[in-house]
Amino acid sequence: MPMSRVVVTGGSGKAGRATVERLRQEGFDVVEVDVAASSDPDAPTLIADLTDFGQTIGALSSADAVVHLAAIPAPNILTDAETFRINTMSTYNVFAGAIELGLERVVWASSETLIGIPLEDQPPEFAPIDETHPRLPQFHYALSKLLGEEMAGQFNRWHGTPFVGLRISNIMQPDDYTERFPGFWDDPRIRAWNLWGYVDHRDVALACFRALVADMSGSEDFLIAAGDTCMTTPSADLMAEVFPSVPIRSPIEGYETLLAIDKARHLLGYEPEHTWRDHISAL
Repeated sequence: MPMSRVVVTGGSGKAGRATVERLRQEGFDVVEVDVAASSDPDAPTLIADLTDFGQTIGALSSADAVVHLAAIPAPNILTDAETFRINTMSTYNVFAGAIELGLERVVWASSETLIGIPLEDQPPEFAPIDETHPRLPQFHYALSKLLGEEMAGQFNRWHGTPFVGLRISNIMQPDDYTERFPGFWDDPRIRAWNLWGYVDHRDVALACFRALVADMSGSEDFLIAAGDTCMTTPSADLMAEVFPSVPIRSPIEGYETLLAIDKARHLLGYEPEHTWRDHISAL
């Protein structure tokens, strides 16, 4: 039988809320799990601390698959040690629990930071950046995601369960477009730290859905970004101004993303549905 019941960890977060909504629209029975309750009375939250293996098993029981989005979402929120502990332990528990319970698939949030973001001390080795770019974590948050990718590969090798890692770009919501994006346009160096990348929270939800239903095996990781940059300057011109010595490995047209999403397009059927350009005029 096709999977029908999906646990979404971190369901109260920015990406989690959109993912819960999208999966319910697609007909899944969704269990939202978080350490904080949702503000939506029609979408109650199962409260669980995923750094505790017993609570993790309880949260995943009777599920067919899991979308693991729960994490400390960025550096400098907690101490480095606590960020690393929470992210690594919760990811291990979800992966191990999914295997123990026989879940059909694990989809989980890796991070664009693995490609060396922020690109301040060291420029990218090439552009557009894709999944073949060396993984160069610059801080403990990114290091926790690197270990997550390594764990996913080994769990898949041991048990054959498909693992789909989503290296999600800087998540934005519509309010961010009007409030923040115009402040980036006059100085391309402000947002050069991730090659001007972003992704709409609804497209993160789309990627999670596609990762659940795509014909997948093994452990695969995918960059997930919008189809364009956050800038009003063409992408090739941005690279020429800020990173003139970085090799350009394929033609860059217009404002297209410099965080290549070709692999996600081809293997997951992911195609971004949202851009900031639909919300404000770039004058």
